[in-house]
Amino acid sequence: MTVNVPGRRGPQGPSPLEGERIRPLSRWQIEDRLAELGDLYAQTAGGDSRAWNHDRELFLRRLAGEVQRPGFALLVAERSVPGTPAGGESAVLAGCAYGFPVRADGPWWRGLDGYLPRDVLGLAVSGRLFAISGLVVHSRVRTHHQGRDWNLARRLQRRLLADHTAGLADRADGTGVPGVPGIPGVPGVLGVTLVEREDAMTLRALRSWGWRSVAPDAAGAHDMLRYAPCHALVLGP
Repeated sequence: MTVNVPGRRGPQGPSPLEGERIRPLSRWQIEDRLAELGDLYAQTAGGDSRAWNHDRELFLRRLAGEVQRPGFALLVAERSVPGTPAGGESAVLAGCAYGFPVRADGPWWRGLDGYLPRDVLGLAVSGRLFAISGLVVHSRVRTHHQGRDWNLARRLQRRLLADHTAGLADRADGTGVPGVPGIPGVPGVLGVTLVEREDAMTLRALRSWGWRSVAPDAAGAHDMLRYAPCHALVLGP
């Protein structure tokens, strides 16, 4: 998972008083705003100018590949700031998050089937397993009010899952399957992600935002995961 949460200070804050507005971008809008998205990622990564350009290029390359996945969704958080020549306001990016439904009819995303128990993997058949593969926020979102519902990272990841759930509701057949409160007939959607084993900072951040670790239920799975390259985490019901 791409989570840009470096330890350096930044001017951005996680409070709802900052007024971030979250909205989805279409694929065409993503293409139009690639430069801004790349700049956001690099700005939150820290480092010198050479690292800035390298990180930005890698991020845009990953994003260009993932945007082609069926069901891909990207949300941006924007903050209004004064400063236009006419005395009005303009919007600047404060964060973004993106992901896609995990497919069960092809190769599993990043070998995901080796990390999850069977009951979680089974959610992919009905579209109820959603990979959140990127979450880009400034450092104060990681260090301030991580447990509050209005924390920007929590808002972004919750909105991604809610939007996907709403899409399932549009396709629901009204069979009355127990599901998400307020959306009859639509079972809950579970978020999933993988974090590189050595990336302790990202792992701590995700756990502070409500993610929890999971493991496969095969014999010897815990011993296997001790040497696996990633940690698996889930978010949701």
